[in-house]
Amino acid sequence: MDLILEAVEVRGLGALIEKEVTTPEYYPLTLNALTAACNQKSNRDPVVQFDEKTVVRTLDALRDRDLIHMVSGADMRVPKYRQVFAEKLGFSPSQVAVLCVLMLRGPQTVGEIRGRSNRLYEFSGLEEVEQTIADLNGRDDGPMIEKLPRQTGRKESRFAQLFA
Repeated sequence: MDLILEAVEVRGLGALIEKEVTTPEYYPLTLNALTAACNQKSNRDPVVQFDEKTVVRTLDALRDRDLIHMVSGADMRVPKYRQVFAEKLGFSPSQVAVLCVLMLRGPQTVGEIRGRSNRLYEFSGLEEVEQTIADLNGRDDGPMIEKLPRQTGRKESRFAQLFA
């Protein structure tokens, strides 16, 4: 996979993906809304405090990589931003959900991915999550997720996205 992003770019992209699915009435997002989404304290690990300049630089970098588009029009007072990452790379809704959870919350077990992605996609069981991870790793453009070594005292291995 050739797409390597900075951590701040992963957070911005993950926030756009999440808000597209969970709050479609407010999507595409303004700069202020995206800054708030990046700095959100729930469903994020690590919790960050990006300023507007950082988010603007992130948006510029993501636009240069053609992963987001700026949307403007006569009926809009400010420009808004939407992600095209999922459609550009051809991800299914289940794959988008897995990647989004890993982008926003860091490494997760299969059970954590299933439980934390329910607003993005309703997995039928752990087997479907495992199959989605396998599909993401079997792509022609290379693996998207890696299985991390099991931590001491932990029963299950965790998975991490490979974009950052």
